[in-house]
Amino acid sequence: MICIALYTTMHRYDLTTIGETMLRLSVPAGERLETATHLALHPGGAESNVASLLARLGRRTVWTGALPDSALGRRVASALREAGVDVDHIVWRTGGRMGTYYVEFSQPPRPTQVIYDRAGSCAAQLGADDVPWAPLLATRLLHLTGITPALSPACRALTAEAVARARAAQVPVSFDVNYREKLWSPAAAAAVLRPLIAGVDLLFCSQGDAQRLFGCGGAAETMVAQLAELSGARAVVMSVGDGGVLATAGGAQWAEPAAPVGVVDRLGAGDALAAGIIDGWLDGDLAAGLRRGVMLAALALSQHGDMVVTTRGELDALLAGQGRLVR
Repeated sequence: MICIALYTTMHRYDLTTIGETMLRLSVPAGERLETATHLALHPGGAESNVASLLARLGRRTVWTGALPDSALGRRVASALREAGVDVDHIVWRTGGRMGTYYVEFSQPPRPTQVIYDRAGSCAAQLGADDVPWAPLLATRLLHLTGITPALSPACRALTAEAVARARAAQVPVSFDVNYREKLWSPAAAAAVLRPLIAGVDLLFCSQGDAQRLFGCGGAAETMVAQLAELSGARAVVMSVGDGGVLATAGGAQWAEPAAPVGVVDRLGAGDALAAGIIDGWLDGDLAAGLRRGVMLAALALSQHGDMVVTTRGELDALLAGQGRLVR
């Protein structure tokens, strides 16, 4: 009981998150991986993308995961540290490998191609006993995604342990379904994720994942209500692609259209959306979070790399309509 009281009264962080961060190697649109001579390198991971963006907005965030004690692992840690994320609780491995993924950007009619090389990574071997729970749960919000439990049985147990410990410590939980078809089937994902998302404080799910995993259907407004009913989440946010985002909480619904943008890099936009909404949630204003989220998603689409670089001042100016072609 003493530990729980400490967790709930002393907030060392605004957000704690756990997951895998990889290195992305990409070629620009118009080039093919099989003939590439140069690759751009960017760290990226669903959870760390959220933590880094919130840190740049001035929030106190911490990310933990397992990294190899090598130049590749230190590259990831340096990027997070530069953004302002606390990396003191990373689990360093003297052996093991770094997860990577390769991206071939393209224009229609070809889709962007992604090749993952992450099997057996240090992150996939992270277990609940490796995590320093006490400092990490001194937080206002624990943010998790459905990617982590798909990595391995150990990561599945880790995610369940994180949810259970957060609930015991009365720490709110945010969960992004973030389904990855290359990691597991819709049926397997739904079976694992349903108990994890039950009763969470903030649930993120795309319209496609709501249909594919949970059988939701009908108009978008109906689907977000179905997500709220089947999960019991206090607030549910459903992204609808170019249509923007819908949210429901306490019987009310909000909608926010997507912000216009010239697309440079499509990866990381969903994590930027989640970061903006969490930012609003931390302020007790979900509607403001939707506005911030769609703007940050647009910023993500306009920049190279998964981790968005911005400031609170820039975000506020864009939301106030003060953008200019040249500043």
